[in-house]
This record gives sequence, C-alpha cells and structure tokens, in this order.
Amino acid sequence: MGDSNIKLDNLWLPFTPNKDFHQSPRVFTAADGMYFTTADGRKVLDGVSSLWCVGAGHNRREINEAIYKQLQTLDYATAFQFGNDRAFEAAQMIAALAPGDLNKVFFCTSGSEAADTAMKMALAYHRARGQGHRHVFIGRERGYHGVGFGGMSVGGIGGNRKLFGSAMLPHVDHLRFIHDPVNHAYINGEQPEFAEDWLLELEQRILPLHDPSNVAAIIVEPVAGSAGWYIPPKGYLQRLREICDKHGILLIFDEVITGFGRMGKPFAADYFGVVPDMLNFAKCVTNGVVPMGGVVCREHVYEAIMSVPTPAHVIEFSHGYTYSGHPVACAAAVATMKLLAEEQLFERAAIMGPVLGNAVHAAIKGLPHVISIRALGLAAAVELSPSDKGVGARGYAVFQDCLKHGVLVRSAGDNLVLAPAYVVEKAQIEHMVDVLAQAIKRAA
Repeated sequence: MGDSNIKLDNLWLPFTPNKDFHQSPRVFTAADGMYFTTADGRKVLDGVSSLWCVGAGHNRREINEAIYKQLQTLDYATAFQFGNDRAFEAAQMIAALAPGDLNKVFFCTSGSEAADTAMKMALAYHRARGQGHRHVFIGRERGYHGVGFGGMSVGGIGGNRKLFGSAMLPHVDHLRFIHDPVNHAYINGEQPEFAEDWLLELEQRILPLHDPSNVAAIIVEPVAGSAGWYIPPKGYLQRLREICDKHGILLIFDEVITGFGRMGKPFAADYFGVVPDMLNFAKCVTNGVVPMGGVVCREHVYEAIMSVPTPAHVIEFSHGYTYSGHPVACAAAVATMKLLAEEQLFERAAIMGPVLGNAVHAAIKGLPHVISIRALGLAAAVELSPSDKGVGARGYAVFQDCLKHGVLVRSAGDNLVLAPAYVVEKAQIEHMVDVLAQAIKRAA
C-alpha cells in the first residue's frame, strides 16, 4: 500500500508500531464517500469512520465549501480577549443540540484538551463555591480520556499509562470496568441487565475512602469506546447521576466518540436519558475535517465561576488554547451540523445500527476464538481470545488481513471494532462484516 516516492523517514506515527509499519507501509492519499484510496491506487472501505470522526462520509462538498469561504473571509483570529462570529454560531448550534441546560461551550482542539478542560472547570467550580478542598477525581478502569496528563490520570487503559506513571496526577481513583464476560458476552442493540450492582464499590469503598466532600468530579464514557465498545448495564448511568447529586459531585460525560450521532441521537446523554454537568466533544463535530474539541457545561457550572467578585480586568477562568474557537474549525462545525440535520443522519444512524448489529452477530458469533460481540448504536465490537503471542497480537493480525482485503477495521487489543459513517449502505455493512468474518477464520 506504499509508494516508493513517499519518504517515510521523518514522520513518527502516533499509536502505531512504527517498526512494523516501516516493514509494510499503509498510506492513504485520497478519500471520498465511504472509501479511501491508497498510495498504490487501491480502494479501502472505511469501516470505522476513520477513528470515529467522519460521520457524514468523506469529502463532503458542503463542508469543503464552508471552509473555503471562511478562509477567504477570516482565516484566523485570536480567541484571547476577542471572539469571532463563526465561533458564536457554532457554540449556539452545539448548545441547541445538547440536552437539558448544557448550554455554555468552551472550545479547544481535541478530545484530550477537552478532558483537561473539564477537569479544570470542575476544580474552578468547587473553588468558586468555597469548596476548594474538592480535588479528587474518579475515572473508570479501561476508560479513555485522551493523552494529556489529566486525561491519562483519570483514564484507565494500562498501555497508555505505563510509560508515564511517575507523572500521573495524585488524588485519582477508578471505578470498576463495566463488562460481564460470562453472562453478557453477546449484546445486540440493548443494554445488559446485571444482577450485581456495579456501583456498590463506589458507594461503599471509593467515596468513603476519599470522603465524598473531597471529590470534585466523576468522568466516564457513556459507552467505553476506545477500550472496545463496552456497553453500560441498564440503570448504571442513572444511578451514577443520582450518586453524584447526593454528594455534590460533578458528572462529566466524555462523548468524544459517542457525540454527534453515533448512538442515533445527538449525544449518548440523550440516548440514555442522563444529563451530565459537563459533556466533552470532538471528532464528529467537524466530520473530522478540521481538528476541534470542546466542553459544553450546565448553566450552574458557568454561573458559579462567573459569580466570583473580581475586578473587570481579571480573568475568571485562566485557561484556553491558541486555537480555541478557530474560525475555520467553527465554519466546518456549523456546516457539519447543518448537514447532519438536513440529511437526517442521526436518524439514519439509528436505522443502520441494528443492521450492523444483526449482521455481525449472524456472521461472526461462533467463529474460532470469538469470545464476545457487543453492538449498540452504529458500532459493534468483536472480541477475540488472546493468542500465545500476547494480548493484541491476534487482533492486530486480523486488522492487517482485513486491510489487505480492502476493509479498514479498528483493532483495540483483541477487539475488532466496526463504526462506519452514518451514510453507510446495507451492502457495505454486509461486505465489511464478511471480510472481518473471513479474516477471523484465517487467523484461527
């Protein structure tokens, strides 16, 4: 898939086994609709929305034209002490989509920055209310909240933390992971009902250990996406909301993956019927075309920070990024949200989700080494047993085999994930599932 004219020596690829990559380069040079084009001219069906980002499909004219028009009008303006018209428009559209009174939008450029921003907001909120002693954060095992030191600290994926453990934030704890591999290995289109109360540990061990009055926030992905699409048990997020309310703890939903349509709703918060105090977003907000992320918070969080009496020249919340509310990114976001609405792509994702879930279960359940299949919204994961070469080796081999046969899937350890764009056709779902099934058979 490489091209001898492309020089590979200087680029250090993220989250990639670089030595292996250089043995067999994988280079994309174009994309349109549901397909990539490789450097050697092959077509590859994008089965993962190119890392959960491209909900509306690649190369959408409406977004491209909005970006071009914005570049001709206002290419960049500082966000410090100034706003730009497109940023206000994008914030208004995001707030209108968000559930409840989530209506104050703070822009950054990635999900990693969004996680750190939300954590800072939580600390600032409690300090503004005279509770600056609230400094403990609670994440969840196998959770992913980006690669900033704050996000890694509350995140719970061991491989992302092992090199940097000495620099993690103190005063962080983690909830148990949400998966029952024995009784609920196979999930299709519904939440599992666990006999066990998976939040009992939070109430009986974690909160008493730290004292609830010291806890600033709990941050979770509504669906654990990066770990391999693990679905919360019925009532779990509702109980988490109740526990946070009981103890004055802020609840943060990391919706970088689930936001803007993956669950067939604007946000997973809508799907599960739970309103967090802060909601992190990125990826699909611009259809992946321009880097953008942010946090949308509830009115009371913003008002608490703004209500601290300060002189007019003093900044209330000393945080931000050079590219916060970048006009070109905001133009892409506005165009993306208009496109999602005009083509009813949230509704389409809700229709195509069961098509994907049914196809994966029908074609792959019972194949060699398959130990779990989980499907909800427009995403599904197939979990394989580890090989004798170590955790992740079998999944990586299947990922490479699928790519060889023209389909991009995501390997997360030994999980193979499909999360296509909302514009995917039934025949394309059937094809990507068949390619994955055949690759799993060959890996046996």
